[in-house]
Amino acid sequence: MAAGTEGIRHKHGRHLSRYGCGQAAGRQRIRYAGRLLLSGKTEGTGVISDLLIVNGRAVIPGGVVENACVMISGGVITDIRPAGQIHALERQMEKYVINAGGAWILPGCVDLHSDAIEREIEPRPGAIFPVELAFRELEKRLAGCGITTVFHSLSFAREELGLRSNELVAQVIRCICQLSAGPTLIRHRIHLRYEITDLSAVPVIMELMNEGRVDLLSFMDHTPGQGQFRELEKYKEWMRWSSGVQEEKIEELLAKKNNVDRRLVLARMRQLSDKARELGIPVASHDDDSPARIKMAHELGISISEFPVNMETASFARRMGLNVCVGAPNVVRGGSQAKNLSAREAVAVGAANILCSDYYPPAMLSAVFALAETPDSLPQSVSLVSTNPARAAGLAGEVGALEVGRRADLVLVRLDEGIPVVLMTMVDGRVVYSLNYHCRGEQVATCNNRSF
Repeated sequence: MAAGTEGIRHKHGRHLSRYGCGQAAGRQRIRYAGRLLLSGKTEGTGVISDLLIVNGRAVIPGGVVENACVMISGGVITDIRPAGQIHALERQMEKYVINAGGAWILPGCVDLHSDAIEREIEPRPGAIFPVELAFRELEKRLAGCGITTVFHSLSFAREELGLRSNELVAQVIRCICQLSAGPTLIRHRIHLRYEITDLSAVPVIMELMNEGRVDLLSFMDHTPGQGQFRELEKYKEWMRWSSGVQEEKIEELLAKKNNVDRRLVLARMRQLSDKARELGIPVASHDDDSPARIKMAHELGISISEFPVNMETASFARRMGLNVCVGAPNVVRGGSQAKNLSAREAVAVGAANILCSDYYPPAMLSAVFALAETPDSLPQSVSLVSTNPARAAGLAGEVGALEVGRRADLVLVRLDEGIPVVLMTMVDGRVVYSLNYHCRGEQVATCNNRSF
């Protein structure tokens, strides 16, 4: 099986990615950023056998290669070097050449926590759309946000959050896995979120893990009085807003949560975390509010703390060796919607090392550039959405960085009035998203552009 043609396989046997965007074999020419690109050849499958990206600013681990040339062969990065050596590269073989026009070349974003699929399937309470439609439409937008690997967050929470029932969630997960094994634009993963007071979900989750349909497992507890909802009224407001639930139903849910035996809750968490560890599935905690919670998480083998609610907890988690994931929307908006931990402050002091899109995918790249004050600091902020989440998810050898030997998942980005504009997204060396912005008859690539 040729690399870049059928993709590489996931640890549970699924294809890492496959694409249905083939072209007729033969010599091709492409225009990009208003320039005629050099011609090249495709293989019979429509896969570009060799590709060279020139005239870009490549962000690699620890630095920036100015006027960079990135060579891709068979969907894998094979070389990154300054333009002074491009002629030697061009003489090696026939290839496509993409002129980046001075744009940033970044690794594709790896998003460990995206709630977008739930909202795409159920944009309003009770209004359910076909999973196939939601999946296809959403991945186009994600590619346009520079996200090349997404972990779809789907919640088992007994009508408390997410989709309406655990049966529906399990059906959606299986459908996404089936769709992701066929033609897709980006890489799709499943982040299964488990509300620990919903004991009825445990057998279904165990079944899904044994089927190889779970790539990340997280434990949540939205019981008021701790975590995200220290005040009961805040929990009720959130339930009314997010799910359209009436007061009577909220009281019913609270009664069920408060009556659950916490010893049994912990036993089920251990059961699930042990199974995840056996299968090589990373486990995360959610809304940790104290060092004691982090200690318990560490004992359960949890390696990621999502959205810790205060600096003390986030800092302690990092000292304990956990990855700490905070929301990119928190960075872009300048604070937490729930008045909890500031993501900017956590990143600044090293208390957080991963950004996720949470509920707003466009925030990923905006947060990266908001945190990078100079080009020298850009590699560190880029690592928050690429290298670090890839490593936390066990994908570090495959994606997450512009390095020789990694899959060619990358994004061409320009800043326009301070806003990151994705011009092109590639996955496995294939162009899966491309836009040609115009400004008064000229490409935005050469009009009204701002950069560092």
